[in-house]
Amino acid sequence: MADTSFDILIIGSGPGGYVTAIRAAQLGFKTAIVERDHLGGICLNWGCIPTKALLRSAEIYHYMQHAKDYGLSAEKVGFDAKAVVQRSRGVSKRLNDGVGFLMKKNKVQVIWGEAAIDAPGKVTVKASKTEAPKGTLGPGQYQAKHIIVATGARPRVLPGLEPDKKLVWTYFEAMVPPSIPKSLLVVGSGAIGVEFASFFRTMGAEVTIVEVLPQILPVEDHDIQTFARKSFEKQGIKIHTGAKVTKLDKKTDSVTATIEIGGKSEQITVERVISAVGVVGNIENLGLEKLGVKTERGCIVIDGLGKTNVPGIYAIGDVAGPPMLAHKAEHEGVICVEAIKGLHPHPMNKQMIPGCTYCHPQIASVGLTEQAAKDKKLDIRVGRFPFVGNGKAIALGEDQGLVKVIFDKKTGQLLGAHMVGAEVTELIQGYVVAMNLETTEEELMHTVFPHPTLSEMMKEAVLDAYGRAVNM
Repeated sequence: MADTSFDILIIGSGPGGYVTAIRAAQLGFKTAIVERDHLGGICLNWGCIPTKALLRSAEIYHYMQHAKDYGLSAEKVGFDAKAVVQRSRGVSKRLNDGVGFLMKKNKVQVIWGEAAIDAPGKVTVKASKTEAPKGTLGPGQYQAKHIIVATGARPRVLPGLEPDKKLVWTYFEAMVPPSIPKSLLVVGSGAIGVEFASFFRTMGAEVTIVEVLPQILPVEDHDIQTFARKSFEKQGIKIHTGAKVTKLDKKTDSVTATIEIGGKSEQITVERVISAVGVVGNIENLGLEKLGVKTERGCIVIDGLGKTNVPGIYAIGDVAGPPMLAHKAEHEGVICVEAIKGLHPHPMNKQMIPGCTYCHPQIASVGLTEQAAKDKKLDIRVGRFPFVGNGKAIALGEDQGLVKVIFDKKTGQLLGAHMVGAEVTELIQGYVVAMNLETTEEELMHTVFPHPTLSEMMKEAVLDAYGRAVNM
């Protein structure tokens, strides 16, 4: 008879869930994880990973089209949309299999089905519509001293913008297009919307973005937003800010959207629409209401260690609120189980969580924006350095971008860093490490950066904040 009692039971196997399970097992907890669809969750199967595979194909296609800029020639450059999608799905399948291997390696029991919490310590799992992988446990009653909810989030649906999977897409349908539409409307300009806009534009679609707020990429620093917008518009992406879609009229193979801009209405007709207006936590059908678990705005309320208001029940990741990022979910899960073990981890500091958008050009940031620092009445120094002043960027043919840093004038503390340009999603971690180590501006200025690299701009931006920039 299968064992149904565990120390820790995690509901959801996305990046937060499976990393938490592994760390729990490392700490000696008898651990189980419940999944209903795909090991690896949305991120691995329908989000972070497959979108990066699509964007990589688009990036290579872009370089092939511009081979002449590098002294090369490439004739009859084209693409096979089906093959591009197949590659993306193959990448996800490979990693999905990898999560299964990691569960076995760490002796984490996988339970397949739909989980609901009956009471603290008690979980009922019902059969899932998805076929269970070999070696998993199935429906039944399970017990656990600690239950961690890691059920993630799903696309937010607005009235009048309901996806139909044919003409109006969420990121699910946008990730597996049967062909590249000739024209596309993207509603929402957060990371998801901008990444898809970038992908489809590079692949030849006429793309229009509609954003209800005054600027695209709402969470980013103003200088970065402005630079990115100019770059997108130069690529041919049409952008309407301070605007909203009020109506969608669907035809056989097209959609006519009514857009309200500044009190005036205009219409555009496109082949497809992507609704990218955010996500909402998967808190339904878990038994949370019956147990009295506190929720706000579609997310579970937790403290800095993942605890809910009900003893023995915890939450991590997207379901526990913003920022809704895979790496935040992973670290939040590690903090949670280490706290359960009594290791006294530091509570989650959301100011230390980097955000990355993998469009062209890439965007990355951590900490306070300049405006947020001013709103806090902080006395600051701001440094900027453009890609055009960096030798490696020029050699790469990627001389358009910006690095920006914000320091506390009194203490030298690095408050925030913001980047737009080639490979900034890889560069940002240098600033994240510096902030975690409480590195000052003086220490950064005395750090030797290798030449020639893009990373030199990180030091130059710091130098600029103190009037000492060398190469600009």
